[in-house]
Order: sequence, then structure tokens, then C-alpha cells
Amino acid sequence: MLTLTENASTIVRTITTQTAGAEEGGLRISSPAPESTDLAVAVAPAPEPQDEVVEASGARIFLEENAAALLGDKILDADVDEAGAVRFAIGEQTAQA
Repeated sequence: MLTLTENASTIVRTITTQTAGAEEGGLRISSPAPESTDLAVAVAPAPEPQDEVVEASGARIFLEENAAALLGDKILDADVDEAGAVRFAIGEQTAQA
């Protein structure tokens, strides 16, 4: 399952509370096709019926089916640059011993 870094959780929580304004809101990540690595991110007031919901430290991510398959074993990180732009990065999860 997708995991979030503490930075990503904080940034997602901030974006969704400022934009969605609803407790059940989150960021929805989608992909146009199962074989595609293109991802779209948008604020959503609630998950779609088929979305996988990932929650971490009060942040919610809604993964559309194609995106869930692509990101299932990944970790999501985020940072904010000097201009205030958010940048997301996807990395590999390390194996736990």
C-alpha cells in the first residue's frame, strides 16, 4: 500500500483543508490507463466509489484503480519550494526486516 512521508502528510493535509474544506476531503491521484505511468493529482471532496483510501497523520489520499496498482508499493514525499509551489516525488519503499 502507498505510504506517505511526514512532509507529504503535512502538505496534503494543508492543501485539502485549505481547498476542500471538508473533513472527508483529500488528494485524488489517477492514471488514464493501467499501463500508463502518467499521474494526475487533484483535490477531491470525497473518494470515488472504487478508490483506495490511504490515510496518514490526518492526510487522505484517494487512489483511482490504475493509480493504486501503480503506486501500491511506493512512498509519496512532498516539499514546497521558495515560490510556494508543491512538488511530489514517488520513491520505492524499503523492505522492513
